[in-house]
Amino acid sequence: MLRRTLLAVSRSQRIKDLVTRTPVSSDLVSRFVPGESVDDAVSASRRLIGSGLSVTVDHLGEDTRDSRQADAVTSAYVELLARLRDAGLTGAAEVSVKLSALGLLLPQDGARIALGNARIICRAAGDAGTTVTLDMEDHTTTDVTLDTLSELRKDFPATGAVLQAYLRRTEADCEDLATAGSRVRLCKGAYDEPGTVAFIDRAEVDLSYVRCLKILMAGDGYPMLATHDPRLIEIGQSLARSNDRAQGTYEFQMLYGIRPAEQQRLANLGHTVRIYLPYGADWYRYLVRRLAERPANLAFFARSLLTKS
Repeated sequence: MLRRTLLAVSRSQRIKDLVTRTPVSSDLVSRFVPGESVDDAVSASRRLIGSGLSVTVDHLGEDTRDSRQADAVTSAYVELLARLRDAGLTGAAEVSVKLSALGLLLPQDGARIALGNARIICRAAGDAGTTVTLDMEDHTTTDVTLDTLSELRKDFPATGAVLQAYLRRTEADCEDLATAGSRVRLCKGAYDEPGTVAFIDRAEVDLSYVRCLKILMAGDGYPMLATHDPRLIEIGQSLARSNDRAQGTYEFQMLYGIRPAEQQRLANLGHTVRIYLPYGADWYRYLVRRLAERPANLAFFARSLLTKS
């Protein structure tokens, strides 16, 4: 119930305006988002990569309703990629992109506009010597996101996909994408979905994650295991061994600010560990979804309010 409430809050403009005007929220925001500028993103990337981790950088923003905003987000990614290249970081840094930030939800030709903007970013990534992963959003955009992926991979075959284990369709999508050259990030899912399309019970979501992971690990693609769950991390390592997968043929992914000691431990064992690194001014929805995933973070926020108000 708390998770559903928090996800509903993430869509509230009134509460967003209140939280984003509250200076005491900065401690909680900085725990999950290293800053708002491209300088912040490059600095955090340099620090993480210097400690033996990899990164995927996300310029925060979604539900773009204006073509000029979509163009601005596209330009921000082009600048980010150039800065990462100039800093010598693209060997271990890629970018993650939400199609809704590129114009997918524009009332006319949204899918075409988003595809065009994604092509610009993919081209810039190629020029910088790195890749792009298309983030997955709520279930209403799954088909168009996978269609866009298919189009992009014709010219940019390393473009990565994200699949969400809580969706009932995801096992079939894993079967389709477990092919040579295919990069697939498997996560649990962080949107408020109806029971008709998604598993609601946490145990069912975990079981679906394992079923999907078995398909990806047995396939010919490159699985990216996005989880902080110790049980699923152990299962992932076990599946890698049983499928004779060497380190470097799969990777673990975790969110910036969550279980940093575990991130470093896995990297020290020789695993590729990629940190999802968001930056930008539009941090509100991302933050609330992180609270919904781990409501204990609310206590951290409450302490911040009490001690700094």
